[in-house]
Amino acid sequence: MKATKGKVDTRKGKKEELKPVVEDRTLGKRKAAIKADNSRKKLTKKVKLGKKDANKPKRPPSAFFVFLEEFRTIYKQEHPNVKAVSAVGKAGGEKWKSLSSAEKAPYEAKAAKRKSEYEKLIAAYNKKQDNTDEEEEESEKSKSNVNEDDEEETGEDDDGGDDEEED
Repeated sequence: MKATKGKVDTRKGKKEELKPVVEDRTLGKRKAAIKADNSRKKLTKKVKLGKKDANKPKRPPSAFFVFLEEFRTIYKQEHPNVKAVSAVGKAGGEKWKSLSSAEKAPYEAKAAKRKSEYEKLIAAYNKKQDNTDEEEEESEKSKSNVNEDDEEETGEDDDGGDDEEED
């Protein structure tokens, strides 16, 4: 028993040597690693979110959502007491799964038509965005040129010193 106490005492001594003083340590290794991971996630989220443009065209619905548009009206007529959106969605999903590919074809055709219209709109939108970006760059360049011209005309010289003479 005495031998184990001696081992424990030596281990405690080693642990005390390895541990930094509590005042010096701000975060443990695990907490620091978790904090670093969270900061990376926040950065990626901020980059992804950005500002949404209200003028950007909405993405077209898939064939399933085209089907749901029609299914909702039918379902509400048959079940007027059901108000839950989830119930309509579940019933629509079950109905969609039970449809054959021939029955899904008209919805897929409508979805394809909407997708082609969307691609035209987004192409026009992107072209417009490119034009506005180029105009903004040109206006920023012209503003900086005007500011530089003003400084040259007024004879401003930024020497960083005082304008007063010392005696």
